[in-house]
Amino acid sequence: MAKDTDAYFLQLILSFSSACMQQLGKIANPITGKIERDLDQARYSIDILRMLKSKTEGNLSDEERKTLDKIIYETQINYVDEFEKEKRSKETEESEKPEKADDSKEENNKSEGKAKTAEEDKSEK
Repeated sequence: MAKDTDAYFLQLILSFSSACMQQLGKIANPITGKIERDLDQARYSIDILRMLKSKTEGNLSDEERKTLDKIIYETQINYVDEFEKEKRSKETEESEKPEKADDSKEENNKSEGKAKTAEEDKSEK
């Protein structure tokens, strides 16, 4: 029975690892075939893995402990990578917004200048 439970435990943590990598957008959703990102859900999956580590401390074989530690490390590193990408993306979007606003002001100024010029033309005639 111990061999069976070892295999079940490893399968359980590998399932959470796969789900987390999918939630991070590192692998495609097997059902849709699309890359999907949900960092909140990925964080939840990592939290579950960390809870499993905490609750099973002292009860795992060396292989199980090493596998769980490795999975937690890899998912956390990938989470940080995706979190930083999202942060940079938002910063880039925000830095581009004022430029677009400035472009709009320039267009308005140009339009107003043309309107004034047309009015001036009418008054000169």
